[in-house]
Amino acid sequence: MAVLNRNELAWYEKHRRCLYLFLRDELEALLIHEGLIRSYHTFKEKGKEYPFVEMRELKPRSRTVGPEHPEQQHFILIFNEGTLPPEAKNYIRFFDSNKVTKENLGNMALFDLAEGFSQRMRYCGDSEFPSLVKGLLGLDFALLVQGDPTVRAKFKFGVSHFHVRIDWPVAEASADLARQLRYISKDLYEKGDKAGETLQQKLYEYYGFHHTVGGRRTAGLVAARFLSRYDFMSTIYVSSSESRTLFKIAEHNIGKYVLIRIPREDMEDMAEALSMPFDDFCGAYLIDRTAEYGVGIFLVTYNHNEHSLAPMDGKLRDFQADYQWLKVDLQLLVPPPCNSEVRPIPYSRVYSGPS
Repeated sequence: MAVLNRNELAWYEKHRRCLYLFLRDELEALLIHEGLIRSYHTFKEKGKEYPFVEMRELKPRSRTVGPEHPEQQHFILIFNEGTLPPEAKNYIRFFDSNKVTKENLGNMALFDLAEGFSQRMRYCGDSEFPSLVKGLLGLDFALLVQGDPTVRAKFKFGVSHFHVRIDWPVAEASADLARQLRYISKDLYEKGDKAGETLQQKLYEYYGFHHTVGGRRTAGLVAARFLSRYDFMSTIYVSSSESRTLFKIAEHNIGKYVLIRIPREDMEDMAEALSMPFDDFCGAYLIDRTAEYGVGIFLVTYNHNEHSLAPMDGKLRDFQADYQWLKVDLQLLVPPPCNSEVRPIPYSRVYSGPS
């Protein structure tokens, strides 16, 4: 089932979607700060050099191999436009025992959060909501934010569950995607074991990962695939301490936020193109600077191509493993979330920057 187009929605659903998209932007700004900016300052406070992402790591099908960095914040967050039905509990583990309540927070030994907890803090828009999210992000497994159907006010979104495990098998997720793309009719291994194994690898590529990545990123892409069966929007955020990247899996594309070094010459060229004084440009677009370079937030988005989209005629087609399933779409220098008056600006680095 595909996410419903806005024209297919009832009037109240259109209002809900508008609010969802607005709140998603607000939540994304918080996650950029927690996943990237705060991690960068943690490295600096410990006297360590930040391991900037290399451009080759942002190319489709790239493989990142490296250690886990304890200074880099890691998390999974799921934000749903709708509310998960009870039958989803078989694969997305949200129960009364991991619902966000004062009692459950205390049971998890989160006494600092439990002491000042009130139900209103769970909802987007409350002044304490960011503090609650920050406190829960560091826990194992995923944090679930979704619509709350139990409140009288319409379109209430909030943190419903924490410590949420994703238990849908990768093989089932791969078969689900392969059926949608018409590479198989029913069974993952119907074209042989090798094809079935390769289709599992292509599931990772479809969501912007290499098939060798670890548990958090695998859980994030499996959650994204499972949630694609519903007609409401879902957005998955994964912050990886190995890849130093904040991944976003949304309804239309894949996004990767990273921190990069920007040479002074590029900063001067961009400031001139924007007709901004150099210092004003640095204040608007950088989180840190030295005499040689600035540190900025870089966003790369990816689109699917004809090999990773369902064929128009709906007929079964041959599977060619060598074909890429993703292509780079946008490359942007994104201002820090605190600088809300300036726009992201194009900055092509993936194929032209240092490898």
